[in-house]
Amino acid sequence: MMTIEEIRTGKEGQTFDLKSIQIDPKALAIPIVAMANADGGMLAIGISDKTRKIEGVNQHTAKLNDLLRVPFDFCNPTIPVTCRYMECTNDEGITDRVLLMDIPASQFLHTNQADEAYIRVGDKSRKLTFEERMQLMYDKGERSYEDTAVFGATIDDIDMDAVAEYAKLVGYKKTPLEYLRENNGFVKTNKNGEEDVSVACILLFGKNPQNFFPRGRTRFIRYDGVDEKVGAEMNVIKDVIFEGTILNQVKNTIEFIETQVREHTFLGQHAQFVTKRDYPEFVIQEMTVNACCHRAYNIKGTEIQIKMFDDRLVFESPGKLPGQVKPNNIRHTHFSRNPKIASFLKAYHFVKEFGEGFDRICREQEANGANAPSFRTDEFILKITVPKVTEKSSVRTETDQNRAEKLPENGQKVTETEQKPNKNRIEKGVRLTDTRIEMLKLMRENPYISKAELAKILNIHPSAVSRNIEALRGKFVRRVGPDKGGFWEIIE
Repeated sequence: MMTIEEIRTGKEGQTFDLKSIQIDPKALAIPIVAMANADGGMLAIGISDKTRKIEGVNQHTAKLNDLLRVPFDFCNPTIPVTCRYMECTNDEGITDRVLLMDIPASQFLHTNQADEAYIRVGDKSRKLTFEERMQLMYDKGERSYEDTAVFGATIDDIDMDAVAEYAKLVGYKKTPLEYLRENNGFVKTNKNGEEDVSVACILLFGKNPQNFFPRGRTRFIRYDGVDEKVGAEMNVIKDVIFEGTILNQVKNTIEFIETQVREHTFLGQHAQFVTKRDYPEFVIQEMTVNACCHRAYNIKGTEIQIKMFDDRLVFESPGKLPGQVKPNNIRHTHFSRNPKIASFLKAYHFVKEFGEGFDRICREQEANGANAPSFRTDEFILKITVPKVTEKSSVRTETDQNRAEKLPENGQKVTETEQKPNKNRIEKGVRLTDTRIEMLKLMRENPYISKAELAKILNIHPSAVSRNIEALRGKFVRRVGPDKGGFWEIIE
């Protein structure tokens, strides 16, 4: 369980936010709706999100009562928020409490009292356009599959030791069976008085999930060469299947892939030998977790397949990119197709922080001189290709870094652009200055970046940002959606 100090100093993000007890009820409805529409989360009320001052709630009874009514009075449909209190000492030294609102990831689309829909993106609540609302409603219909009752499954099919282990991990004090009946809809009583066991429950705690989901497994295939051949030329040299619960699949798959990853040593800068892996450790773990966490389990005709070639890893998972996630915003946008499975893996520290994993994958690849992963959807299968880190790319990384940090006579570090000023090349009839190139790079990395943020990072006046955007608009960048709530799309 978190302490009050951990909550006060916690990083606000996809599933966590602080709010002052003085917040207006209408304003509080926005993050509640946004979290319910995304991955769920927790709001700590009684701690200022600006100063981190512990205000407490005991001295604000009328205000507290108004905020407790928000999920009912200002959210449509009502959101089943769970409220609890944490004892604390406020910043005036008085014994007090902080209100914790646990917001579930919902299978419904929620709006505020003004019929505005929001979704959580990082530490912000972003308003959705009409088209995005329609898409989210469709995606939520797919999301609800993990709550579906598994035909023929009973309590006897659940490994109670696994439930007990997880309940202890999350600080639940009652029995494993009570945990299943009281949390996440794992076990529900139907109209006939019988207990239904959910898809998520079987996948996470089942004694043998493959009895109900034969292809709910992970398969690793290693090929000799860079092509996938069949028949007499078949070039498969390893073919291993991992079954069991999702946790066991994740652990065993990562462990096995690690045995297949090679390290290569080469002579780097300053005549020193450098050792690099084919694929960064974090990339393997995060890609495997994502495949198991976000696959569409309602697609039962195939399993997750991880294919290793001489030059790349390919992760093939049933289902398309979930929710509002697109190839151009995946580094900064998160949506769990299976939020209960995602929360489970987060408790076991396989998911670090919602919304940050893929951005780090790209940074790890780039730091090793390799390209970021690429995406392709074939029918109902999402295929993500991770390029291998090669000796050549590793040498290039060191050489480029050395050149970019070359020291002049005065001993001060200068960048590559300072040594060789951009020649303001012209493409598509637009003069590409250093500022415009950097602006496009920032928009690609964070499609939701604002003009004010661009001005601050580039250290230029906001009016200069607007002028440069207008010069690039329609040829290098376009705006999707309104000024507030929309995002930038790079035109390739």
